[in-house]
Amino acid sequence: MKVSLSWLREYIPVDLDPQEISDRLTMAGLEVDGVDGLYDYLDNVVVAQVVQAKQHPDADKLTCCTVDIGNGEFAPIVCGAPNVREGMYVACALPGAVLPGDFKIKKSKLRGEPSHGMLCSAAELMLADDASGIMDLDGEFVTGTPLELALKLTDAVFEIDLTPNRPDCLSLIGVAREIGAFIEPPSKVSLPDVDFPEARMDSRDINDFITVQIEDPQLCPRYAAGMLFDVKVGPSPLWLKQRLEAVGLSSINNVVDITNFVMMETGQPLHAFDYDNIAKSKIIVRTAGKPGGAPLEFTTLDSKRHKLDPEMLMICDGEKPVGIAGVMGGENSEITEATTRVLVESAYFNPVSIRRTAKRTGIASDASHRFERGVDPSGTMFALKRAVSLMAQLCSATIAQEIIDENPVMAEPITIELSPDALNVRLGTSFSGDEMAQILGSVDFGVEKMENGHLQVHVPSFRVDVTRSEDLSEEVARLWGYNKIETSYPLVRAKGKPLAGRMVLRSKIRQAMTGFGFCEAINYNFIRKDACARMGIAETDKRTRMVEILNPISDQMSVLRTSIVPGLLDAMGRNTSKQVDALKLFEIGKIFFDTAPGEQPEEVEVVGGLIAGYRSDQVWYSKKEAVDFFDLKGVVQGLLASLQISGVLYERVDGLTCPYFEPGYGARVVKDGLVLGVLGKIASGVGAAFGLKQDAFLFDLDMDSLEKAVPESIQAVALPKFPSISRDATFIVPKYIQVGDIMDTISAFAKNQPLIEDYFLFDVFEGSNIGEDNKSLSFRVVYRSASKTLTENNIKKIHEQISRKILDDFEANLPG
Repeated sequence: MKVSLSWLREYIPVDLDPQEISDRLTMAGLEVDGVDGLYDYLDNVVVAQVVQAKQHPDADKLTCCTVDIGNGEFAPIVCGAPNVREGMYVACALPGAVLPGDFKIKKSKLRGEPSHGMLCSAAELMLADDASGIMDLDGEFVTGTPLELALKLTDAVFEIDLTPNRPDCLSLIGVAREIGAFIEPPSKVSLPDVDFPEARMDSRDINDFITVQIEDPQLCPRYAAGMLFDVKVGPSPLWLKQRLEAVGLSSINNVVDITNFVMMETGQPLHAFDYDNIAKSKIIVRTAGKPGGAPLEFTTLDSKRHKLDPEMLMICDGEKPVGIAGVMGGENSEITEATTRVLVESAYFNPVSIRRTAKRTGIASDASHRFERGVDPSGTMFALKRAVSLMAQLCSATIAQEIIDENPVMAEPITIELSPDALNVRLGTSFSGDEMAQILGSVDFGVEKMENGHLQVHVPSFRVDVTRSEDLSEEVARLWGYNKIETSYPLVRAKGKPLAGRMVLRSKIRQAMTGFGFCEAINYNFIRKDACARMGIAETDKRTRMVEILNPISDQMSVLRTSIVPGLLDAMGRNTSKQVDALKLFEIGKIFFDTAPGEQPEEVEVVGGLIAGYRSDQVWYSKKEAVDFFDLKGVVQGLLASLQISGVLYERVDGLTCPYFEPGYGARVVKDGLVLGVLGKIASGVGAAFGLKQDAFLFDLDMDSLEKAVPESIQAVALPKFPSISRDATFIVPKYIQVGDIMDTISAFAKNQPLIEDYFLFDVFEGSNIGEDNKSLSFRVVYRSASKTLTENNIKKIHEQISRKILDDFEANLPG
């Protein structure tokens, strides 16, 4: 909504700076997006003086001028105006200026003579109607002064972003009313005179020329009409054009311009019909047709054809539709230069009906914008009289006797009982009843005191958004100033609610994984339908129970994912195609399993991670080394350690559970019999199915299982006071022996040996010198006492017992 400051001053005496007006309107709930100068188009138009004027050598009607444009500069300009003379002060548009009509000024030649600007008429600058010659500025001026400053042409245009609940401010009078509430002293809006001039009254009665019939009063509670004779359609006067262009509307002709002017002034949309195109002298307000009937089409003023639904409200004559009610008039009754008799419509339509019609027809007009938000049901007559009066004056027309006002459904006035105490509690203020009455009265609310101390508030008809006491509280708050309401805090200290365990778990996982150098991936929950087949998963597997999408984005996203693996592999493909050498990704998300038809799918939250390529980027001090299974295992171990999950076993996983892992390179992560997830190397065939050309290593952990494995509490121990001592033991065992089994044996033995602090595998060796079916495993056991420094004699016997236990239980041998 654009609002001109000079136009506002016709209704309210405001002398505030435009920026201050902008700030106060914004604080009152009418957010101002910007303030522009109305005469900004006069940039590069300056006051100049003609110092020399001589006849153009090749044109009788052109004059070659030398013009002082200020700062000691002189410009040659060819002028065709008959009134140009030496010594006169003129308005000069310099090269780079853009005049109304998008006319760009640039250096050129006219009939061979240079012309570096343009001497302008008042009409060319939209300052007056006079186009007979260039502007002859009266008085003394300093050349080079911007014309806007020299002539004191100051006006501001506010761009107001109104919320849908404030249709009353879709008018100049509405905005002026808001400004009147905050200026000092507060002022009421001065409304324009709408009395018909006696000299323009016709002896003919409107009722002899037109009848109005409303068939659906619920959709059109009120319809008013006025009529004019001997109308002369033509261009609008300059002041009217300027008013419309200031608020972003184009001039069409004087009749249409007046309807637009009054709409912007009052907020009430109007429409003018060519009376001679109204069949049978009737206006019938009805819906478009019967349900199930043949679809109707209607051509609007913009020459576009629209299909009409039966429930759309139409303005019809005795034979046909002539307008879509509240949206746009018809081409078959528009005002033309030949129009001499005009019927002016001012009505109130049901907002819901107008919004539905505007949406279905795709027409977004200024009229529908106002009607669908709700116009003043009592303002139809005022706007109609204002328009008819202006048309009589500007179109040299005469006004028919009487005005038709069909009002089958009267607007019910709204009265609200307001408790001052309740309002103060709601806002945290301490207003008295008189202060509230004064604030509400500043925007035309009627207020009366009741015997119980409450206020009886009469809501003005133009405030269709105010229906309850809470709305009045908002009015008081915004008019007094939201920024004046003091901040208050609860007297009771608020106790923060602890975060849900799953949220804490996600946060810890993200912190740990990013600490390991991983980047979080966020993939779609949708995948290809053949994802399971590409991973080699059997049809009987639970993961083939996919939920199909009814309207998929594409065939690449046709089902809900049942595994996080496809998304990570696709992400790897995208990264490797962009030459990413060292890739580390993780994702926390849900997978979905189909249940029964019509039922919600089963949702399972998982965390997955993938590494590929090299351990680090190429650097001068080290060689590139490809990642392997143990890099991935180290990540999983570090993640579990950060969650305080200990005592985890890594067991060989079978091919049915994870067919997408390379045989011998897959493991299951187990904690006290609870399976936490799997990890392994992606099989080459699966990688090829996803377009991958290098090895990928991936883990997939279940969030429910992780949450169960996280200890509810942890116990701290004192830092050791005495040094540790460690001993190594190497065993040659068959290849089928799992390291985890040996670690379990050591763990069971260590439970009864308080001196054993830690134990771990630190080396694995395979080679022909120890046998093709064997492998060498080296373990380190760390011993420490809480009461003394240990010696070799203290641990020798324990270490020998551990070694003997492993040799006996696993068919192991010592090296050499």
